[in-house]
Amino acid sequence: MQDEHDARELAALDLNLLVVLDALLAERHVTRAAARLGMTQPACSHALGRLRRALGDPLLVRGARGAMLPTPRAEALAPALRAALRGLAGAIRGEPRFDPATARRTFRIATGDYAELVLLPPLLSLLASAAPSVDVWMMPLALTRDGVVAQLTSGAVDVVIGPPRRGWPDDLYVRPLFEERFRCVVRRDHPAARGRLTLDRYCALSHLLVAPRGTPGSLVDDALAALGRGRRIAATVPHFLVAPHVIAATDLMATLGGRIVDATAAPLGLAVLPPPLELASFSFAMLWHERTHHDPAHRWLRDQVARAAS
Repeated sequence: MQDEHDARELAALDLNLLVVLDALLAERHVTRAAARLGMTQPACSHALGRLRRALGDPLLVRGARGAMLPTPRAEALAPALRAALRGLAGAIRGEPRFDPATARRTFRIATGDYAELVLLPPLLSLLASAAPSVDVWMMPLALTRDGVVAQLTSGAVDVVIGPPRRGWPDDLYVRPLFEERFRCVVRRDHPAARGRLTLDRYCALSHLLVAPRGTPGSLVDDALAALGRGRRIAATVPHFLVAPHVIAATDLMATLGGRIVDATAAPLGLAVLPPPLELASFSFAMLWHERTHHDPAHRWLRDQVARAAS
């Protein structure tokens, strides 16, 4: 209730008059105060008259040689008024500061398990030294375009990391992070691990497909179709990190991004083979909403994600 009462009192007063009062209290002379504010002397005198009526006090009275003497009410107002105006000017003029070394806050990043494996270890390493009290929560990535937009627009997440798409709304920003090339993997004692992997051998094998959305089709299948070829998808999984473990225990082949292969081939005993057809690279990008675009803390976070990706 006090806040409402204060708001009503301030709403009834032209706050520009407080700037004039501050100048009058500092200069104690109407002409000099007017020059300080870039206004005319009559306008400054008129403002003083309005202040007197609004506050019910003379505030400044005439002294010798045109000087103005503050009343006790004005003297009591002066320090608080100066501090309030200085604070308001600082809030308007300066942007919020962010010191990662002392900051205590949590950022939320939405992505899939692929980018988690690639980015989270180096990102957490960077934060451990530069921002020991900054926490990161990895959130599930929405599977639809509208879902991603909703995550960012609502503020449920600060950053989204995923494959870049076209046609994002104008209030979303996109920053490329890294590119990936495909590589093929089978278990080390698989017959396909011996000899050259030809296109015929590749198409004759049974394959594991990572399908995050649970739908058929992939960049690999599109490339095969362009050659008039196809392959049998014997199993699908929605998560990239499951795929190497399935390959290690079956006769299936998977065609995966290079960073996943690098992280899992040796520990799981997988043989790595070059694809027998030309496959375009695929990439990951970072998205964020314009609401956080200029915020220093969010800019810092995005820079750390980019460093981790590099």
